[in-house]
Amino acid sequence: MKNEFYDDYKNRVVPALQKERGYKNVNQIPKVEKVVINTSVGSQSDVKQALEDAKAELALISGQKPAETRAIKSIANFKLRQEQAIGAKVTLRGAHMYEFLERLIKTALPRIRDFRGVSPKAFDGNGNYTLGVPDQAIFPEVELDKIKRNIGFDVTIVTSARTNEEAKSLLAEMGIPFSDRAKKPVAAPAS
Repeated sequence: MKNEFYDDYKNRVVPALQKERGYKNVNQIPKVEKVVINTSVGSQSDVKQALEDAKAELALISGQKPAETRAIKSIANFKLRQEQAIGAKVTLRGAHMYEFLERLIKTALPRIRDFRGVSPKAFDGNGNYTLGVPDQAIFPEVELDKIKRNIGFDVTIVTSARTNEEAKSLLAEMGIPFSDRAKKPVAAPAS
């Protein structure tokens, strides 16, 4: 399966990162290892139906069958019981991962109303980035007429980078629009 986004990574991103960060060896250059898409419907009143809807939407968006996630412990205030199915997740690797990232960066994110970039502060300290998507309707695969409920989800991009700065350079070079990359207005000189 030929993927233009992966070819762009190999032919443009890798040499640019090597030049920018001064890597001596190609194997030092960080890469995206996997993408995990996760959603939780534990707060919905009809958890079983909401979970089926979430799994269907996640399968449509990712192209893979999602796995159910279960509650670790019981929490009475949230009406959760231990081992109750409350969410779904999909882990993407290889060609599916690059295809999803391309759709996310080039198609889905620009469809967000008043989009000014994603937060540069959502790194975990180990070079992984998590992006919250409030609504599945930004993906073109989802038919707006068939949406029964808004399902938000988290997209975690796991990289081989050791630091947040390395990961940010990688993701920015791949096309993730960080909000701090936009041109900031220049202040007028004080007289």
